[in-house]
Amino acid sequence: MSSLRLLKIVWVFGRYRLDTLIDAPALPWYLRLALACFPLRWIFRAKGSNGRRLRLALEHLGPVFVKFGQILSTRRDLLPEDMATELAFLQDKVAPFSSKLAIQIIENAHGQPVSQTFARFDEKPLASASIAQVHTAALHNGSEVVVKVIRPNIEPTIRKDVKLMRRLAKLVRLTNDGKRLRPVEVVDDFKRTILDELDLLREAANASMLRRNTIEAGKLYVPWVDFDLTKRSVLVMERIYGIPISDTDTLKAEGTDMAVLAERGVEIFFSQVFEDSFFHADMHPGNVFVDITNPGQPKYIGIDCGIVGSLSREDQAYLAQNLLAFFNRDYYRVAQLHVESGWVPSTTRVNEFEAAIRSVCEPIFEKPLGEISFGLLLIRLFQTARRYDMTVQPQLVLLQKTLLNIEGLGRQLYPQLDLWKTAKPFLENWVKAQVGPKRFFDSVKQHAPSWITKAPEMPDLVHTALTQLQTGSKANQQLVDELAALNLREQRQSKQRTRRWIGVAVVAVALWLPNAENWLESVSTGQWLAIIAGLLLFLWS
Repeated sequence: MSSLRLLKIVWVFGRYRLDTLIDAPALPWYLRLALACFPLRWIFRAKGSNGRRLRLALEHLGPVFVKFGQILSTRRDLLPEDMATELAFLQDKVAPFSSKLAIQIIENAHGQPVSQTFARFDEKPLASASIAQVHTAALHNGSEVVVKVIRPNIEPTIRKDVKLMRRLAKLVRLTNDGKRLRPVEVVDDFKRTILDELDLLREAANASMLRRNTIEAGKLYVPWVDFDLTKRSVLVMERIYGIPISDTDTLKAEGTDMAVLAERGVEIFFSQVFEDSFFHADMHPGNVFVDITNPGQPKYIGIDCGIVGSLSREDQAYLAQNLLAFFNRDYYRVAQLHVESGWVPSTTRVNEFEAAIRSVCEPIFEKPLGEISFGLLLIRLFQTARRYDMTVQPQLVLLQKTLLNIEGLGRQLYPQLDLWKTAKPFLENWVKAQVGPKRFFDSVKQHAPSWITKAPEMPDLVHTALTQLQTGSKANQQLVDELAALNLREQRQSKQRTRRWIGVAVVAVALWLPNAENWLESVSTGQWLAIIAGLLLFLWS
């Protein structure tokens, strides 16, 4: 990293007094000394809350740090509530880069002038974000599209800034709270996420998958992608027209059924998580629009599919059972499921864990269901589980983030939304479907073609398996016989050694008994017989 960049970061750190976020007494003495001697802390005063100053500092440092702040704001399981709320205010709007550079990137990707690729290309950006900016255009067939272009030379900048972030995270880890907040892991998650977003081919594939999963239900519309014109640094997709989800005044003025819209958001989320196991994990207001062609049956429009999540069938099952156990206030089952899933160590005392969960959840359940935040309940659960060494589950973090976004949007649209009432029947039906006859027949239907294809080979496979089993049995018997023979030889050798020692002992005793000077004369006939018997026992063994 250049010295100028490092100096700027140090200046911003002091300008916004981010040193107040550090637990100085928990630092080693040399770091406490360095912090005490930091000159900017004596020049600038700490104005405003910690969260606000952190947000302003990230905005000042530019797109990479803004993006980090946005992702960090979703980790409410790691941050204080006020700081997470403040970081959520970060706007995904930054100064656009030169349109000439954007055109140059597009032309390099396509190998031809934009005038040949598009019938019309609008040089003025429609929107500009931390990673890319968007231009409107038209194809030669008349289709209206948007062209998303990755910022030039942003990857080296990202890698350098992330490297510095990781170094700072290691310093934060030295504090008492640092171990709990896991700053290094947070930075590593950010690195993976932001580098994935630089590959627009990945985003195009995600969008295509989500479109295919949701197009028939008619509740969520995902724009189509022109894969022929999409490259790693350029994405061309359908231009959509809708009302931003955050523009509630316009939605109400157009007669939109807000209750239906809010409930559909919940239904979309749960169907993506449990039916498709592939969900849009970046559903903040800037990525969601509403099609009100039919105000009584409004339809969501989702864009920017760079971040998606997926759950394994095991995670789906454990999560669904967890949520149902919550609905029924069966905290023992919640604790038990956490152990069975491996989310907490197997050595965890279930009864103790149950008590901790109950102490968190019971105060929440005293409120009317319509006032309970499902997302915050999960956050507090994960915070409690972290005390029991719950390992970080990236798929659950994305899920939690998406649920918070969906729930926030739903309550903004329709404050009376009862997320529990909407979700519980869905979860109950899903769990029943996983263990009922329909699931069995679906599984048979899914695997039947493969079974039919392999059926002609079954006799040969069975014959081979039985032959191998027979061969294995013979080999096992042979091994048993060899071990028995070896054991017999060892027993014989042991008996031989024993007889030899007995013979030596008999001779020694017979020779030791006489005390006369002329021992040959003093040895009795019995002793001679004992000596001879001992020698014979020694030789014959």
